[in-house]
Amino acid sequence: MTAVAFFLIPVSLLSSIEGTKVMYSFSNRRGRGTLARTIYNRVLEDEQHRHDNHSYWYFVKRSNLPADLCDSFLQLDQDSETMDFLENCYEKSDWVFMQIYHSVAKSLLSWFMENTSINGWLGRGSMFVFSRSQFTQLLDIDEDWKEESLLDLGAGDGEVTKMMAPYFNHIYATETSKPMVKRLNDKGYRVLDVESWDDGSISFDLVSCLNLLDRCDKPLSILHSIKKVLKPGGHVIVAVVLPFEPYVEFGPDNKPTEKIELKGHTFEEQSVSLVRDVFEPAGFSLVRFTRVPYLCEGDLETSFYVLDDALFVLKLSEKG
Repeated sequence: MTAVAFFLIPVSLLSSIEGTKVMYSFSNRRGRGTLARTIYNRVLEDEQHRHDNHSYWYFVKRSNLPADLCDSFLQLDQDSETMDFLENCYEKSDWVFMQIYHSVAKSLLSWFMENTSINGWLGRGSMFVFSRSQFTQLLDIDEDWKEESLLDLGAGDGEVTKMMAPYFNHIYATETSKPMVKRLNDKGYRVLDVESWDDGSISFDLVSCLNLLDRCDKPLSILHSIKKVLKPGGHVIVAVVLPFEPYVEFGPDNKPTEKIELKGHTFEEQSVSLVRDVFEPAGFSLVRFTRVPYLCEGDLETSFYVLDDALFVLKLSEKG
């Protein structure tokens, strides 16, 4: 067996060689025993997730919402594309030595590179917010619907952009991480400068701002810039992790210059506050909203990470 072939042996195969002897043979040795236990616990956890429809990822207590938000709520659930993403996460976590390599490389690179750029350089940590099917439900469109231009702000490696791309002739993106910019270019998306995307030279039918408002320095300015570039009749999709905890990866103290203060503590309370205290004052009105899991590829310890996303479809307010 070559070194490369051994490097790519999944843990599912390791555990089947001579029963489970390979996985547990190191249990009496502290370091390798810890690794074996970590993998074993993850495999058990994965099996539980495979038999779970994760309905709680999508649940909102409608009785805690005002009438207009309740009427705008779209109930989604775990569909086949979401399950495909999770299966891919399970499979990638099984590549034990690749995950060890990523862990070591990340520890070394973190001395001089931000986490987003590390993931871009290593080709790991892809995200999932919604499927193509869920996207069409959010916009209330069919598979034949087509518009001219999409702008995905803070697009990362473009895997989420890919869900929206088939419905537009031209795909634009912004991203501050150079390794991620390369990945976006490799996918054929046109990456706009983060300082001039809102100069008015291009307008867009849809602007997506997914999990960016809590990770950027000037979230309120971004919302006002979106208004400048949105075509009449266009829409905005905004995803925000709740509870709201701003963190600026590229900032000196990791705190944003512009602060968003949300009222309440529950998912429902903060969702209402986003609409009333952030989006409406910025000149947007709510079309539709839902709750989805914000999924990220995992590592040896867990196959995927998940946060709670409030997802909003907005349009320009008639009041301006």
